[in-house]
Amino acid sequence: MEMTHTGGMLEVRGWNGMKLADLATGVVARVVSVSALDSTGSIELGRRLAELGFLPGEKLRIVARGFMGREPIAVRIGTSTFALRMFEAACIRVAPEQPLQA
Repeated sequence: MEMTHTGGMLEVRGWNGMKLADLATGVVARVVSVSALDSTGSIELGRRLAELGFLPGEKLRIVARGFMGREPIAVRIGTSTFALRMFEAACIRVAPEQPLQA
């Protein structure tokens, strides 16, 4: 896979991925892309997520969800855990890691 920066997106070429918010709790995944634009057209949210470590190729997993499976969602990336709101998680596309075949 190749990382690129095009049209306001940081991405890993080869697969568009799924929304982080749709990832099941406990499943390990890799960041595919981070949208640099939020709903207001500002690049600040994408920049903030990148500064926190949400970069293409990084491993992460959802460790917990808020009441009734909603927000916030607790995401472990590296040695840090962050609470994200759904609109923040919607900016992040991920690819679940495939289990090893025995």
